[in-house]
Amino acid sequence: MTLDILGPLPVTSKDNRYVLVLMDYFTKWPEAIPIPDQEASTVAEELVRAWISRYRVPMILLSDKGTNFNSALFTALCRLLGILKTRTTALYPASDGMVERTADHEVTGFTPADMIFGRTLRLPCDILFGRPSDTASSPNEYLKNLEARLESVHAFAR
Repeated sequence: MTLDILGPLPVTSKDNRYVLVLMDYFTKWPEAIPIPDQEASTVAEELVRAWISRYRVPMILLSDKGTNFNSALFTALCRLLGILKTRTTALYPASDGMVERTADHEVTGFTPADMIFGRTLRLPCDILFGRPSDTASSPNEYLKNLEARLESVHAFAR
């Protein structure tokens, strides 16, 4: 996965002025988390809260050479969780292209939601206009279907 910080931006009503952008390289799933500062402690806390606690511990973490990403705290967090920390080339933002270009998903042919959850997200327009239901009759059937969908989507995307 890769991460970067956008900002400074105008201060929000919740005193945030930066956005922590996280993205999974395989699925292209993006997360954007408003943060008040770019301190290493803030970035590390949000990485754990917004990504690791929801999805998984990444095997590899790519970032630029910002001091927040290369601090003793962030390095210790990566070492503790077994994350290989890598850095982009200085002054060459294209080497962190996934975060720099969050809308390009032509390679996989799937939405990030399909790749992460194995299904299309239900949107407000689906509620208004309806969509065929694919609900399973039991939790076991649902898990079997989900596993099969994820395996097929991941195999196709490779």
